[in-house]
Amino acid sequence: MTEPLMLREAREAPQIIARQARENAAACRTLAAVLRHRRPPYAVTVARGSSDHACTVLKYALETHLSLPVASLGPSVHTLYGARLDLRGALVIAVSQSGASPDVVETVRMAREGGATTVALVNVEESDLAGQAEFVLPLRCGEEQAVAATKSYLASLSAFLPVIADLTADGELTAALGRLPDVLERTLGLEVQARDLAERYRFAENVLVLARGLHFGVGQEVALKLKETCGIHAEAYSAAEFSHGPKRLLAEGVPLLGLTSADAAGEATSRAYAELLAQGADLRTLGPQPGGTLETPPTGHALTDPLASALTFYLFAAHLALHRGLDPDAPPLLSKVTRTR
Repeated sequence: MTEPLMLREAREAPQIIARQARENAAACRTLAAVLRHRRPPYAVTVARGSSDHACTVLKYALETHLSLPVASLGPSVHTLYGARLDLRGALVIAVSQSGASPDVVETVRMAREGGATTVALVNVEESDLAGQAEFVLPLRCGEEQAVAATKSYLASLSAFLPVIADLTADGELTAALGRLPDVLERTLGLEVQARDLAERYRFAENVLVLARGLHFGVGQEVALKLKETCGIHAEAYSAAEFSHGPKRLLAEGVPLLGLTSADAAGEATSRAYAELLAQGADLRTLGPQPGGTLETPPTGHALTDPLASALTFYLFAAHLALHRGLDPDAPPLLSKVTRTR
């Protein structure tokens, strides 16, 4: 089998993140200045699929570093139910690789007409979504051909971070963003380890994915990609919520893949995993916490660590699909762009 596009595109991440930082610098400064002046009382995100999982990470970033409450807006509230939500003064962030989904576009149009500050994180700069938003932060990925989004998801995680760094005067975040392309280049060196770990899940039919905090949106993406590229039924749970019922599935021998973190959620997550291992769980971990099964390189900041974790997982997922005799670029029944209304 020819090497999958999924792998080739994931390996472009260091160059994409460097280009994004360079070419979006002025736009990020402008947006930060506007938000400093307008001071939105809350934010909402609008997205679907992998882009929505990136929004989960962004939610934690905005709430933990800007103290800005964030909600995920269901596009169908406007496009199917006809509600025109009162979003006056809100920060509305839409994330999309293609910028072509009519329900996301129409929701942003409604929000802007209603007085919200609208921002599009989008890869196709000539898209309808980019045309409707007041501000655009391009993802700078170039064409993404693989059905399974990789580089666009990673670029979605990083695109808004310079704005947060500006608003908070966070020098450590600015430094981490500057180092990020080099850290992601080192992350690509984990491919053999990721391939070997994936071999353990070759015959899995179900996988439970655990994560917490800033890594939870990565956990959601992990579960999606295991379904999409590997045909595995996977679900993501908060490591804090897992014991409230889902843990029952451990009695059925369902394997776990846990994402670790080196931030404020790290210690609590590690304790939860230790308890699961003591109870006999089949658990392997991936992330920046030292001593994990597959330890990712530290990026120097909690907001940038999820990128290294996600990139490592993409290497894992592509090789897992190959271990299972599948082509991750040709998942049954799926296409690159899904237009929902």
